[in-house]
Amino acid sequence: MLRDDSGQNLRDYLIETAARMIDQRGSAGLAVRDIAREAKVADGVLYNYFEDKEDLLVHALLAHVGNVMASAPALLPAPGEGAVAENLRVFIDGGIANLLRVTPAFAGLISQPKVLTRFHAMVGGDAAFDPGAGDSEAGDSDGGGATGGGEPGDEHGGGAGRGEGQGLAALLTAYLQGEQRLGRIDPAADIDAAGSLIIGAMHGQILPRMLFAPPGTPVTIPAGLSARLAGIVLQGIAPGARRQPS
Repeated sequence: MLRDDSGQNLRDYLIETAARMIDQRGSAGLAVRDIAREAKVADGVLYNYFEDKEDLLVHALLAHVGNVMASAPALLPAPGEGAVAENLRVFIDGGIANLLRVTPAFAGLISQPKVLTRFHAMVGGDAAFDPGAGDSEAGDSDGGGATGGGEPGDEHGGGAGRGEGQGLAALLTAYLQGEQRLGRIDPAADIDAAGSLIIGAMHGQILPRMLFAPPGTPVTIPAGLSARLAGIVLQGIAPGARRQPS
């Protein structure tokens, strides 16, 4: 297989180039010609390595999500470390920061359902968006992910608290299950439901603004949202529910 001047596999180089462009300018309107020009190759070269434009975009999207996760600070410590409420606050803030980088790429592809369909299949289908699949073997990435419960594509990320092949939902679920086993979360608590509430609230702050606000509109997250969200999930809202921090 051909390699560029640095010795890098040309196919990987094209994916990396497209992923970088998605990060810098989004995916909307990204054409083969744009990618070829940035990579300094002829347009037709791309079709030597990919079935079509959608094939290249799917791999670039996967790489983009993985790059975001790999460059992000650790989102969660090992269960038992620190205070649960503070750990969740850090996770929510960090997860929203990741989504702010990842979501625009998916929003820009709404008009290209073939790309999204292929991406969905590549990351494991609906299982990748299942908050309860934290210890499954499927590679996730909420988001994406995309931007469902478990951000697909996170298998490129590494390091504790970054996913180790898991999306945000699976990472959070695994953490909460660990804390539950240690007795720092009620043993009767519905971990899947708690994870869905947190991940759903994170997406709820971003998706409506990305999809319905004019392009370029800044996304402003309400002050203190992460701490309030972590607190209400841990404390509950029923009369007599526990009101002390974990």
